[in-house]
Amino acid sequence: MTNIKNVSDLRGTGSLMISAIIGATKIIEDLHHTILNLAGKLSVLHLTKGITEPIYRNIHAVCKYFDGGGIDTVLNKVVPLFVKKVSVRETVLSILNGVLGDYLAASNNPLTISMQLRRNGEPLSMDDKLFSNLESGSKLALMIHGACMNDLHWNKRGHDHGADLARDMGYIPIYLYYNTGLHISENGKLLSNLMETFINKLPQPIEIVIIAHSMGGFVSRSACHYGKLDGHTWLNYLRKLVFLGTPHHGSPLERWGNRIDLLLEKSPYSIPFSRLGKIRSAGVTDLRYGNLLDNDWKGRDRFKKSGDIRVSVPLPDGVQCYTMAVTIVRKSNNIGDNFIGDGLVTLNSALGCHENTDLKLLFPENHQWIGRNMNHMDFLNQSEVYETIKRWLKE
Repeated sequence: MTNIKNVSDLRGTGSLMISAIIGATKIIEDLHHTILNLAGKLSVLHLTKGITEPIYRNIHAVCKYFDGGGIDTVLNKVVPLFVKKVSVRETVLSILNGVLGDYLAASNNPLTISMQLRRNGEPLSMDDKLFSNLESGSKLALMIHGACMNDLHWNKRGHDHGADLARDMGYIPIYLYYNTGLHISENGKLLSNLMETFINKLPQPIEIVIIAHSMGGFVSRSACHYGKLDGHTWLNYLRKLVFLGTPHHGSPLERWGNRIDLLLEKSPYSIPFSRLGKIRSAGVTDLRYGNLLDNDWKGRDRFKKSGDIRVSVPLPDGVQCYTMAVTIVRKSNNIGDNFIGDGLVTLNSALGCHENTDLKLLFPENHQWIGRNMNHMDFLNQSEVYETIKRWLKE
């Protein structure tokens, strides 16, 4: 039996694939023409140019035909053979949205992830008996995943922080599912609105803690900022916020990616290839320095070198904030701590340290934890991480 999601997925994938073919063809075509223009008036090159231009025109024409509806004819024959595999589908969608999520949303592609609260991989139902039978003093743990991930990734090697907090401390875990390719500020506003709607539907107040991995910490901080501006009441119930490997001051990998973009633009031979690096999403480029607000990116070319021009966003008032950082090296050293970190995030960035006092995040010393011989994904299943979270939530 064909699930309707499969039809939508396949159509979205087809549209995305066609767009990629057109884009890649344009890159190659521009590179070809660049070489021809630089090479001068040699007759053999003019002959080549005369041959290839019709080929490029035909490729674009075929792609436009299928993008305009021809792909639906193919879908009608292929769909009966398309079998849904939940885990694979969820992972592919997460990666696609992380890398191209802003494009998917702007083009109304069916593969776009819409933000929602979930439990057990399904949209949250307010009819769930957990919510209809809430008692005074009930506690909610909101779990927010990182870039190119989804809510199912909290379960790693049989361990899920949310499920274990339910077992050990009585928390009700709910999981955010969102398009990590959108600007962090866009996701922050969406999350604040979503939580406000959720809280207003509950029969009585509930205590909230947030456990946020990587980019999830950015989205949390942005949501707190915009929620305060909008006067949202959900913030009145937020007690604690735990960051797991959040690059509060950006990730060096994205900064290196930006430098590669700029290097490619230096040569007329490599300019067409610079577009390949610019495929990455707004959410990814926000990781360069840790942009949380609209003002950090609006009106600017996010692929141009601009330096760190963020607006300072302090930790939310009235919320106890905790942060964790890990490094893949066993012993403290300058290279391991300040350049390698957990493979994606340096220790200083995860701990909120910054030479600019306006940007420095003031985590109390006993609200910081450093783990060694661990990588960025080990936050999700290491027993030391979970025991530290549990201890902080008991304080």
